[in-house]
Amino acid sequence: MLARSRRKIRLETDRLTLRAPLHADFHAWTGLRRQSAAFLTPWEPVWADDHLSRRAFTNRVYWAQRSIGAGTALPLFMIRRVDEVLVGAITLDNIRRGPAQAGTLGYWVGQPFARQGYMREAIGAMVHHAFHRLDLSRLEAACLPENAASRGLLEQTGFKYEGVAQSYLQIAGRWRTHVLYAALRSDRRGKTGAG
Repeated sequence: MLARSRRKIRLETDRLTLRAPLHADFHAWTGLRRQSAAFLTPWEPVWADDHLSRRAFTNRVYWAQRSIGAGTALPLFMIRRVDEVLVGAITLDNIRRGPAQAGTLGYWVGQPFARQGYMREAIGAMVHHAFHRLDLSRLEAACLPENAASRGLLEQTGFKYEGVAQSYLQIAGRWRTHVLYAALRSDRRGKTGAG
């Protein structure tokens, strides 16, 4: 398995390189998160007071290294290949082995790069990697019901609506209900409609 061999994870798409965060990404990450704060915060848990600090970013890099090494998560930055600019991040988290063989997908894109197809490319690469390299069977994702962009993105990338989870996550300081989606390696469910 790739994660156990501790090889550097690097996924390529037409326009992106997906790779683990590096300490050298601090300024690009904090700059993009700061610039995109109003765009991101309605959809994310409340940022800690030190969210954009060097110390918090260093902890993020170390967590990414440990998680990749242990095979429990695959947190990757999305780097635009043409100019090496950070456009967002995608994480396959909560990787479960044994009978489940599943993981949970999360992602964000900076406001200047939204609605340009970058996240669709990144999700496609991550799904392919999860099913064909990590040998997972099921990928899950959740988003707020009113997040039409995220729901559309999941549906365009092969995820199917599965239901609703009440009080699933705290978003913007409140417990929020989410809609649940999943992609299966061998999906025979056909097209399902979102409720």
